[in-house]
Amino acid sequence: MPRTIDLNKIRNIGIIAHIDAGKTTLTERILFYTGKSHKLGEVHDGKAQMDWMAQEQERGITITAASTTCGWSVSGEDHVINIIDTPGHVDFTVEVERSLRVLDGAVVVFCAVGGVEPQSETVWRQSEKYNVPKIVFVNKMDRIGADFFGVLKNIEQDIGVNVIPLQIPLGAEDKFRGIIDLLEMKAYIYDNESFGKNFHIEDIPPDYQEIAGKYRHIMVEKAVELEDSLMNKYLESEESITADDLIKAIRKGTVINKIVPALCGAAFKNKGVQKLLDAITLYLPSPLDLLPVKGIDPSNHEKIIERKPDDDEPFTALVFKIQSDPHMGKLIYFRVYSGHLEAGSYILNATKDRRERMVRMLQMHANQRENKPEVYTGDIAAAIGLDHTTTGDTLCLQEHPVLLEAIEFPAPVISISIKTKSRADQDKLSRALFRLSEEDPTFIVRSDQETQETVLSGMGELHLEIIVDRLKREFNVEALVGAPKVAYKETIISSAEEVYKHVKQTGGHGQYAHVVLQISPAKASEGFEFENEIVGGSIPKEYIPAVEKGVIDALQEGVLAGYPVVDVKVNLVDGSFHDVDSSELAFRTAARWCFKNAFKKAVPVLLEPYMSLEVTTPEEYVGSIVGHICSKRGKVLGLEMKANQQVISAEVPLSEMFGYVSTLRSLSSGRASYTMHFEKYMQVPFELAEKIIEEKKKEKK
Repeated sequence: MPRTIDLNKIRNIGIIAHIDAGKTTLTERILFYTGKSHKLGEVHDGKAQMDWMAQEQERGITITAASTTCGWSVSGEDHVINIIDTPGHVDFTVEVERSLRVLDGAVVVFCAVGGVEPQSETVWRQSEKYNVPKIVFVNKMDRIGADFFGVLKNIEQDIGVNVIPLQIPLGAEDKFRGIIDLLEMKAYIYDNESFGKNFHIEDIPPDYQEIAGKYRHIMVEKAVELEDSLMNKYLESEESITADDLIKAIRKGTVINKIVPALCGAAFKNKGVQKLLDAITLYLPSPLDLLPVKGIDPSNHEKIIERKPDDDEPFTALVFKIQSDPHMGKLIYFRVYSGHLEAGSYILNATKDRRERMVRMLQMHANQRENKPEVYTGDIAAAIGLDHTTTGDTLCLQEHPVLLEAIEFPAPVISISIKTKSRADQDKLSRALFRLSEEDPTFIVRSDQETQETVLSGMGELHLEIIVDRLKREFNVEALVGAPKVAYKETIISSAEEVYKHVKQTGGHGQYAHVVLQISPAKASEGFEFENEIVGGSIPKEYIPAVEKGVIDALQEGVLAGYPVVDVKVNLVDGSFHDVDSSELAFRTAARWCFKNAFKKAVPVLLEPYMSLEVTTPEEYVGSIVGHICSKRGKVLGLEMKANQQVISAEVPLSEMFGYVSTLRSLSSGRASYTMHFEKYMQVPFELAEKIIEEKKKEKK
């Protein structure tokens, strides 16, 4: 089948924002106005099409990134928009991370009342990491306290970006009627009776002409700065600048991330969404506007390979999501960067160096799907049949191998233990956990041999709560869940040197290895560094990797309480070997025990995860909330007034914050809200560390 729509008419976008800014509601309106759906689904009714999981419908939040495709026409030209609706809750930040890795543009939704909220900044930073061009949509203009101009100011000050207003609101709060388009200098009034499908265009009301003129001037000034030829034209006469001139300049500036166009509306009240769709097609890039994707040659990591966004290039795609489907098994979501491929073709998984068959390809609409006989450059689709493929893998042709940069994910910070109620459920639990961990790279499963428990680790309490709920509903596994546990780590604050000889005599060959290790603290978050300083061959080269492996073995379980060891530098400075009795195993064993003994000498300490906490509360509850934070070993970093509410910024140890949602409700009569995400690891106070170590020893017994 030939391509049905030109590549320059395709837009791959994500909807990203802080929790409850209205991402899913906005996506539902987009589907309605583009004709993809014929009924408005509401989040609060549990009827939103993009929130298809039972857990999403019950809680009214997005948990998993859902993909869909719709069409939109601007100036008589048809476009295809592939949309990924992402979660706003920080526990599911992995969904935003992997979506942004494969998207060409994003719509960042801000609440007109809340403005720049903590997760808004987080998702913005994630998009900057992947250099994703953005459009701002200031939503909820109908809410009490809505302030479009205040939000723009916040975005410029708090995030530090150049925002260019393309619209201003016509009214606000309960008087919000529509928008004023600064390019056309016309007012768009939306008809409530037709769910906003119908609108009429009027002249700007007299009382809005002055402010519209002011912001039109700001828009023109910012646009002409992006194009030298326009600047000359502007200096001669501002009136000579046409709408087409401005659109071209704004598009250019948006694609290269120099400016961020800003629009406004009220998705729930069906106002402003069609103009946002126009802006998506006019200003956000098509795959052709972006630089060729770069990868490396799997057989020679020094060699850089480029793949242009072209159907005639060799097929190259990146897997960004795995979804476990009860009827179809494993669904592999991928983005095509170059070339085309037919269903049933064999491809190479370059990451795993494995040949696999693309049995079927699907076009996804949330959890609904239709068969896709062929995929082309710029497509986002799902596949069935790739049994050995996981998130971050590169798919390509066997004759043209390439390895794209994988996706990095944050490490989990909280754990729970889980046991099945019956022996019969144990196998079901293992299979279910394997499938769930394939889906979610921030969900880690391990077995504790000492306690005979299965330990689940994730990004937060809600994350693990959803996992346990899915085990029960989707996989029919009844399990007993232990209390949440913090992912402590161990490190050192001093240096030490240790000598260790591993000598074992048995019948036949014995075992001999002698190593001298120096260990010292590394910088925070630097991880583990190994350096070989052996000169003169006191330990043969072939045994050096075994020494490093032995140290890595020791890092898995620290000396203090058996927690993983981080941020240490290890130098192998001396040693000796025996011609007959030395072996890789002997040196691995010697290195492990040498490191453990050195670790005891180097003042070992316990580290705990600290969270960045932001509480938004009415002023009368500030005192009790701050007092509670301080009582939990937290440190208040600042207080700020935002939209008639006080915002408390603090750093708190995760171990003290379990069940904080209930505590905050009682402290504020249910009127305060909070967001919390992992910030850094810090040393546990000495007295508390002793208690944690003692408890861990009791567990082991």
